[in-house]
Amino acid sequence: MDRRSLRGFLLLSDAALFDPNFRRTVVLIGHHDDEGAVGLVLNRPLEVAADEAVPALADLVSPGDLLSEGGPVQPDAAVVIAEFDDPSKAQLVAFGDVGFLPEETDPAGLGGLRRARVFAGYAGWGPGQLEAEMAEGSWLVVPAIADDVFGQEPERLWERAVERLGPGYAMLRTMPLDPSAN
Repeated sequence: MDRRSLRGFLLLSDAALFDPNFRRTVVLIGHHDDEGAVGLVLNRPLEVAADEAVPALADLVSPGDLLSEGGPVQPDAAVVIAEFDDPSKAQLVAFGDVGFLPEETDPAGLGGLRRARVFAGYAGWGPGQLEAEMAEGSWLVVPAIADDVFGQEPERLWERAVERLGPGYAMLRTMPLDPSAN
């Protein structure tokens, strides 16, 4: 893999990735440089409403929107990704007008947020770790779009994103989670 940043791309776990934290996951990379990478698992909704789990963020989400598992790092921390009217208000822009809310912020002071999603924790890689996983064939890469982050049925995002890779990946998309059980 070249040394380009994967910020704004989705990582789709490939069949060779057996780590239970990332099996059949879609990770949006928000930051990637020589120091490492940070992202959010987009396709693991939890069975608790975000406004109930994090009442302070209730005004950012629609009632009943589910909290999502963002990754294994700091699972007790709330991470918010939003679609901004003014992306310069984001702490970190992932792509286009989609970015991360600053940690210590009054949501009312951010101005126009079109939509937001709340995550418990995040995914992180140390220097060279993501590049090594890429070299092992653990991840497939596709550009992210806003509907990947905010769309309906996040639990089906992996299949939809793999489908964007083309017909050569149809078998991967339909393969059972445990191929030995087939």
